[in-house]
Amino acid sequence: MSTLPDQHSSSLVTITRQGGILLVKPTGPSIGQREAPIIQGEVQPYLDAMGKDLKSLVLDMSTTTFMSSMGLGMCIAFRNTAAAAKADSILFGLSKELLGLLSMMKIEKLYKIAKDQKQLDKLLK
Repeated sequence: MSTLPDQHSSSLVTITRQGGILLVKPTGPSIGQREAPIIQGEVQPYLDAMGKDLKSLVLDMSTTTFMSSMGLGMCIAFRNTAAAAKADSILFGLSKELLGLLSMMKIEKLYKIAKDQKQLDKLLK
């Protein structure tokens, strides 16, 4: 088993590992050129450690209102890693603006979208 704690928080992201679920919640209102590589650097060891045990990757975007192309790239990279482990990728807590941006870039098609906690719980069953 890995030596990573099941919960990790930094100034930019909170990561929670529970069973086969990895919950990633960026803490800032924007994920830009500075934040994306840092968040990716913090999350990647968890994705690597969980490997094939990963069942669902949940990106909780409830505190995020803006994402640059670097942030969008981060979302794609996370989804690709999860897909390689045959895990579901779920976006949760998207603002209308963020959903619009992801839709425009066709990134929302890579993820399942949970509009609320009830939908999220259903997707995680």
